[in-house]
Amino acid sequence: MLGPAGNIAAVNVSSSQPVLISLIPVVLLIALGFVVGRLQWIRDSAVRDLSNLVFLVLIPALLFRTMSSVRVEQLDTLPLLVYFSAALGLFFVLLAFQGFHRRAVALALAGVFSNTVMIGIPLVELAYGKAGLVTLLTLISVHALVLLTVITVVFEMVVAREARASGAGASSLWGSVGAAVKSTVIHPIPLPILCGLLFAQTGWSLPVVVDKPLQLLANAFGPIALLLVGVTMSRTRVAG
Repeated sequence: MLGPAGNIAAVNVSSSQPVLISLIPVVLLIALGFVVGRLQWIRDSAVRDLSNLVFLVLIPALLFRTMSSVRVEQLDTLPLLVYFSAALGLFFVLLAFQGFHRRAVALALAGVFSNTVMIGIPLVELAYGKAGLVTLLTLISVHALVLLTVITVVFEMVVAREARASGAGASSLWGSVGAAVKSTVIHPIPLPILCGLLFAQTGWSLPVVVDKPLQLLANAFGPIALLLVGVTMSRTRVAG
């Protein structure tokens, strides 16, 4: 049993290392999901259904509810500038080291495209609360749009270069970019964020009869998402 000194020490550790303290339950839940997957308590046929539950029900509830009370003037765009500068900078460094070809683009994309939702949201919410979550969701709302649009342009430049070298016709750059933009905007992650943000600008508040179910769904997202990450990892072979 902790005395006053022990309590103070625990508070100091928690406040000085919020990410480390929050990372432990995240890792434990993922590990539990891995064990559950290996024991086949969740069968392969159920993983897709759980993914649909997380992405089509739980995530939209969390994203919309979180952003439904955020005014545009409260948003901090500096973290976006820092994040994308680092991510795109790393992408082009990786591309330069590996060479200007399709495999290099794919590997560089894999190296910079963060899991900002399934792992990022529970971790940031545990470590920094709603304020940190709002900043993260602001990033998530344009994460895929920015990265995939830029990387699609680079990828199509590589394809066009290879097509010219082989004498074949190149695909339409703008058609590929348009498809990338469409797929990243019409998606169950950015749409609830944007809808919640638009709702907040009206000055209205969600009625309790709507807010409470959204809260319950939002609270279920973190543990289920992390367990699902572990289950998915248990099905994934690391090879090649």
